[in-house]
Amino acid sequence: MFFLLSKVFWLVAQPISVCVLLMLAALVLVARRRMGWGLWVGGAGVSVLLVSAYTSLGLVLITPLENRFVRPAVMPEQVSTIIMLGGATDGRVSSARGISELNDAGDRVFETLRLAQLYPAARVVLTGGSGTLAGEAESEAAIAGRLLQAMGIGQERLMLEEASRNTDENAARTRELLGTQSGPVVLVTSAFHMPRSVGLFERVGLAVVPWPADYRSAGNEVLSVDLANPLLNLSIMSLAMREWIGLAVYAGTGKIDSVLPAQDRPPE
Repeated sequence: MFFLLSKVFWLVAQPISVCVLLMLAALVLVARRRMGWGLWVGGAGVSVLLVSAYTSLGLVLITPLENRFVRPAVMPEQVSTIIMLGGATDGRVSSARGISELNDAGDRVFETLRLAQLYPAARVVLTGGSGTLAGEAESEAAIAGRLLQAMGIGQERLMLEEASRNTDENAARTRELLGTQSGPVVLVTSAFHMPRSVGLFERVGLAVVPWPADYRSAGNEVLSVDLANPLLNLSIMSLAMREWIGLAVYAGTGKIDSVLPAQDRPPE
């Protein structure tokens, strides 16, 4: 139920949907001869679009998320397990064409590959089923696993968790899959998604070494007008809003301990 509600909520809460709904509401008000209210509501819809697409607000919002966790300054001598969260592959295209197609979060795969090569004795856990309501022929874990095998990672090292549909289930099902864990565990996911991910994995009793990837900001963003990249700005705004809302909901429902989990100690 939580998964379904989150999908439905985000369908209407993302910036482009808010803009469309406000514009439709404005048209209804104008049709009912409530011109004043129609202009105000329509203006609000246009404002949402302009701010989301033509300013750097999305970058400003995503920067504190990406800066919250950093990679270790000194690499661990040994790593027992490398965990990569799903979300880096395009399931619809990959399933239809029988390939492993990456999306904007594809850095996760390449960082996992680099870590797997650096620690050849480590297990590689790929966690992620299908995050869509309709479902897909293949899980995100299977698609990523096929790509890693093609790049030289032995199948015997891969552990696929293919049932989870969101980060909460990623953490819970990976905890079950690993059982009693010894040795450092490295967690690979997008930098903006790392606070929520670490909070969820700690909640199920699995301490992880954060390995953020897939950065979207330079880390020192300021609010400004940006007319050159409206589609990119809108995409980043949506990512940032979704993550902040997710953090608030997860904290409010007790799934994580705080709205913005922090790194417990400086990386060693």
